[in-house]
Amino acid sequence: MRRQDPPPSVLTPELAQEIACDIGRITGFNVLITDRSAVVIGCGDRERLGTVHEASYDVLRTRKAATHTARQAREFTGVRPGMSLPIIVGAQAVGTVCLTGEPDEVRRFGLVVRRQTEILLTEAQLQRSRMLHDRAVDDHLRDIALYDPEAVDADTVEGRARELGLDPSVPRTAVLLDVPLGSGDAGTVSRMSLLRTVREVFPGGQDVAGELTAGRYLVLRAADGRRASLAARCEVLVELVGERHGLVARAALAEPGSGVAGMHASYQDAAATLRIGPVLDPGSRVFAAHDLRVPHLVASAVRHDRTRYADALLGELRSRPDWPDLRATLMAWPECGFHLVRTADRLQIHRNTLVHRLTRLTELSGQDIRHPKTAMALYLACLADLLTPGGASGMQ
Repeated sequence: MRRQDPPPSVLTPELAQEIACDIGRITGFNVLITDRSAVVIGCGDRERLGTVHEASYDVLRTRKAATHTARQAREFTGVRPGMSLPIIVGAQAVGTVCLTGEPDEVRRFGLVVRRQTEILLTEAQLQRSRMLHDRAVDDHLRDIALYDPEAVDADTVEGRARELGLDPSVPRTAVLLDVPLGSGDAGTVSRMSLLRTVREVFPGGQDVAGELTAGRYLVLRAADGRRASLAARCEVLVELVGERHGLVARAALAEPGSGVAGMHASYQDAAATLRIGPVLDPGSRVFAAHDLRVPHLVASAVRHDRTRYADALLGELRSRPDWPDLRATLMAWPECGFHLVRTADRLQIHRNTLVHRLTRLTELSGQDIRHPKTAMALYLACLADLLTPGGASGMQ
């Protein structure tokens, strides 16, 4: 059987030095910390770093505290009068903590110092474990987002999901949160604090949330069939990010997907929705893929073809000073079911003003805007214009 190396100790030199200085400052004693080989890795006296503390050998072996008088200390190399105690984390002696001073004096503080050191190390170990878990979650989510069946086997991705305690057979819906780094006071907001907010809103045992890139978070929400409920959660999440962190966020939700390929498709839809939604509705903060299927289809066309299509149908309309009003009318008319009253309400204009605009559009375009087929063709041209970089608004 192949021999395995022991796991790395949580007692790193950086942490040992920090603990030694902090405890020394609080107690007034010189504090020394060794690793499991009795090598000094933390000490208020930096000249002792890297030396061997011989008295710690026996403390590590017996896992019992020992005191050293001035006479006893002279019998060892690198030892001063005081007390040495084993540091126990889990079932292992990972090092020792030593206090320099008269044995009778330091003995009163020894157990407290040892306990405080073990508490700090245990917390550091838990934090390291959480960081490793979070990193594994982030990697899994990137596996889903970047999934390519030609390059990665789906079984491998599902195996990693099981290691995280996730059931890969559960359908999941992709929710994408975008927090622009230039908004609010993003420089002072930690990744972990934002992620805690995300996980608070999506706390399900089979929900998984992590960071894809700086400022972009992905949630794979275990599907429950309630689209309205999921949209409401996204609204809550965006509000909490604003209230707690002072950041302007946007969220997009897609449709559920099963298996690795299905969840990848759900993620792709959410990503496209987060690109398209703010262009079409800059005032909104939450966007749903099922509401943007037609714009998504238009945006998926080759840019050159979109441009030619918009040029052919819109012609000189786009050069007119009142083009924004005309475009809004061209888009609201079919979206409101070619209903005069609903369209006028959407545009917040009088019904007679709408009739005038429709008549004017028919004259300017040379096409009967009241005919549904013509209206839909012009509607798609407006979408193509909006969703083409360099167009009237331009999709970023």
